[in-house]
Amino acid sequence: MHSYSSRLGHRLYTVDSYSQSSIQGVRGSPVPAPRMPASTPARPQGSRKVNAASGSRRFAGPAALAFAAALTLSACGGGDSGSTSGSAVSEELSGKVTVDGSSTVAPLSTAAAELFAEEQPKVQVTVGTSGTGGGFEKFCNGETDISDASRPIEPDEKAACDKKGITYDELTVANDALTVVVNKDADWVDCLTVAQLKKIWEPKSTVNNWNQVDPTFPSVPLKLFGAGTDSGTFDYFTEVINGEEGASRTDYSPTEDDNVTVQGVAGSDGGMGYFGFSYFEENQDKLKALKINAGDGCVAPGVETAQNGTYKPLSRPLFIYPSAKALERPEAEGYVEYYVENNQDIAKDAKFIPLNATQEKELQADLEKLKSSQ
Repeated sequence: MHSYSSRLGHRLYTVDSYSQSSIQGVRGSPVPAPRMPASTPARPQGSRKVNAASGSRRFAGPAALAFAAALTLSACGGGDSGSTSGSAVSEELSGKVTVDGSSTVAPLSTAAAELFAEEQPKVQVTVGTSGTGGGFEKFCNGETDISDASRPIEPDEKAACDKKGITYDELTVANDALTVVVNKDADWVDCLTVAQLKKIWEPKSTVNNWNQVDPTFPSVPLKLFGAGTDSGTFDYFTEVINGEEGASRTDYSPTEDDNVTVQGVAGSDGGMGYFGFSYFEENQDKLKALKINAGDGCVAPGVETAQNGTYKPLSRPLFIYPSAKALERPEAEGYVEYYVENNQDIAKDAKFIPLNATQEKELQADLEKLKSSQ
């Protein structure tokens, strides 16, 4: 596998590899393209879960089982034993691939797109950030090739896809530690309990000062920033903190752009927000991540705590959903293959949390099932 030493910035959202002259920024302004060297949730009904892992080979055909067969070939030791990551996509490809969905997963998909462009300079991959729910709406309407998601597809979204004849695969590409952040100078707080977070964020909460969270905290106005209602991050946070998906106070500043939350919390002495771990990693010079106490003491978000399950209840897997129709096109097939083959390196380089050993074992079990179904 390649070793990627360069830092992939979260500003990247469009990779136009025809020109390689610029990469679209979050606010639409071009920025110079950098040079670089060549406890999982229950599976949703009706979709096949395949965890991403390195070592897969070229998809053999458009259908999901063809993808599985290609992965199985790798598991059995097939293919070129000396090939490096991405080398399986040997022919020159061209065309466009459209990705949309989770703002949390977007930097990861952009990282994959940028690295893929090094090997396939005539493929243009566009990554949008409509939120997980907004992304599935477009995906199930046939407007996109791949949907980024920070939660599994929900029954109503699956029904919408079924209605339009959109079939898909669910691929787990990384993990995340949903991170609660405060202003860097908020020296009075380092850890909050789940109960305290619920007190702050539950519907009809009237908490608007830090001393209402804990009487030992100073009298500082509490200003809240967080995910919008189309976000899978919003769905996950409200479910595990407030006990019901979508249940949240409404008097906060919502956004589908996590960079807006970064700016809001950094600019407010008593600010608090939440988003994916990678956004904290990118902005830890101006933010502080809180430890979470779910009953077993205060635990900080991080790679090890997310992978071993001790960062409760805010660790979660991240997904991409490629459509079967998209995988009939070599450029989309090649991008997904590259993403899957190099997921560990991409996750580490983009400061996401790679798949853990249990997820890799689950992949092997899935592969065995797929082999037996051939």
